Amino acid sequence: MKLQKLFLIVISFFLLSTVLLAQPLDSLLAKGDQFYKKFDNKKALEIYLTADKEYPKSWQVYWRISRAYVDIGEHLDKKTENFEDEQLKYYKMALDYADKAVKLAPDKAITYVRRAIANGRIALFKGVFSVGSIVEAVRDDCKKAIELGNGGKIVQSLAHYILARTHAKVSEKWAPARAVLGLGWADLDTALVEYEKAVKLRPGFIMYYIDYAKALIRDDQYKKAREMLNKALSSPIQDEDDHIKLVEAKELLNEIKDE
Repeated sequence: MKLQKLFLIVISFFLLSTVLLAQPLDSLLAKGDQFYKKFDNKKALEIYLTADKEYPKSWQVYWRISRAYVDIGEHLDKKTENFEDEQLKYYKMALDYADKAVKLAPDKAITYVRRAIANGRIALFKGVFSVGSIVEAVRDDCKKAIELGNGGKIVQSLAHYILARTHAKVSEKWAPARAVLGLGWADLDTALVEYEKAVKLRPGFIMYYIDYAKALIRDDQYKKAREMLNKALSSPIQDEDDHIKLVEAKELLNEIKDE
């Protein structure tokens, strides 16, 4: 009887210890997000992967893992052995996790946005005109996220921005040639409308202003392009590439100063 009682005490202690050691999901996500905000994508990924082990099949964990893989792949050192293969591997892992997030939470805009971003990276890597079906998937996921309309202004601004960038990039190619590839739907006018929506939803985000300005320059709207570039230059740093983008904004502004 004493042995049985002792056994129950040991088991109870073990279970209690496990509960106390396990961190709540919200705490883990918040910790990972803090590292993400500091642009420490590898540390953020490490924490998200820990969260995945403790709380498997969580769409909130999956889309964050996808985001981390995209950012790590995007900033991979070009001196890395087999650089291109490694970069594509990160983007494919990002797509896998984003796809799992969509399946778990088909009613959440953020899951579609992250899948659109992962697919967009793969499309840019391979060349958008060689992977028409992937480009269409990017467009469709953005439209679905916008249709759902949830996730907050940042998520919705991303959906509009990615849709704008997709139209802008694809429309660079001669329309008849695009039509043959099934990409005749893209046009600069739609890109301009979507960029406008993105900057209104998330004012002060440097990348949006610069890409919007590039599209405006293509459309010979130099006055408004200068306005966007000046807004970029007066905006706070929010992304790890913003310092590079600010240099680009200054160069573009100088190029069109007489237009």
